Amino acid sequence: MTQKRTAVVDRIEDGIAVLLLEDDAGAVVEERTLPREDLPSAVDAGDVLELTIADGSIAKLAPCPETTAARKQRAQDRFDRLSERPDEKQ
Repeated sequence: MTQKRTAVVDRIEDGIAVLLLEDDAGAVVEERTLPREDLPSAVDAGDVLELTIADGSIAKLAPCPETTAARKQRAQDRFDRLSERPDEKQ
């Protein structure tokens, strides 16, 4: 059986990449690890990938730069909103 999943590179430590696989709603449903060298060279922590899983193993992975950029922008926007001082007028 083959399935496609969205994954986020959670972290890369000691040459091991930790991927958080998401369901269609964006909830994390699984964690997978793989050697850093199995990722495309430009991929780093926080990047979004599209995975093809066949027979339980990652058969293909591809970076999703547009999705990565959109998620990073949403996170920055949220941070900016939270870091604003409340209006001090009463």
